[in-house]
Amino acid sequence: MPQLIVRNIEERFVRKLKERAGRHGVSMEEEHRRILREALLQKSARKQSFDEVLLAIPNVGKDADFERRKDAPREFDL
Repeated sequence: MPQLIVRNIEERFVRKLKERAGRHGVSMEEEHRRILREALLQKSARKQSFDEVLLAIPNVGKDADFERRKDAPREFDL
């Protein structure tokens, strides 16, 4: 598998990478791979929770706009 060596990285980036890797319980190298994968493939390494998905839905109207009319007949096949 190919290798990638990155030189002349600012110390603050190395420190941040180490902190982030520690939070995720992986090595700095693995965290670096995850960051590159996410940035280049535009796929999140972490899936959103159901709450996050719901909170991301834009406010597009009032609840009454989406209420089902009880007097409207429904078509169905038997």
